[in-house]
Amino acid sequence: MNSGSRSEQSRQDRILDAAMEVFSQQSTAEATLQMIADSAGVSVGLVQHHFGSKDGLIAAVDAHAMAVIGAAMTQPLPESPTDAVLELGRRVGSLLSDHRPVVDYLARLLVDGTESGVAFFDATVTIVVGHWQQLAENGVTREDLDVVWAALNPTILVFGAIILRRHIDRHLPESLGTPEQLHRWQESVNTLLRYGQFRN
Repeated sequence: MNSGSRSEQSRQDRILDAAMEVFSQQSTAEATLQMIADSAGVSVGLVQHHFGSKDGLIAAVDAHAMAVIGAAMTQPLPESPTDAVLELGRRVGSLLSDHRPVVDYLARLLVDGTESGVAFFDATVTIVVGHWQQLAENGVTREDLDVVWAALNPTILVFGAIILRRHIDRHLPESLGTPEQLHRWQESVNTLLRYGQFRN
């Protein structure tokens, strides 16, 4: 019984992983259950058995992606502004290196302007605006800082790197997802944010 449960879970995970990969390469409207079944090495009937329909599968993939990203990004940040910037960079780097299919799927959601992509972007901006408002209240930011753009700029930098990752890779000696290139990117973003928005 237990081995059967593990086998069922393994098939579900395989289908979810395949769906995320297919959806990240094509829009959810263009992707078919047959494409996903072929990618997962299962039948369309098994996909329907586990998820009911393409809409059910999309909802499951959305939930999985948001859970992975949420676990990485919604934990409290350090109070020190410098440490907070460094920690955000570390978290994004971890997503890019350890959860590449999830990151690629998120990029597709953002580009396609899906309901899930809009919700994720808005939730992220709300969280980051709140963080910058707290930093401003603590007196560690520049007095003339536009808090909304202080939140939008790093969000754009991060999401831009995610969306344009394949293009960025052409200008690097190796993929952005490698430890060396992630470190290089994080250092560049951290330097920009720390010295561009904080008091000397």
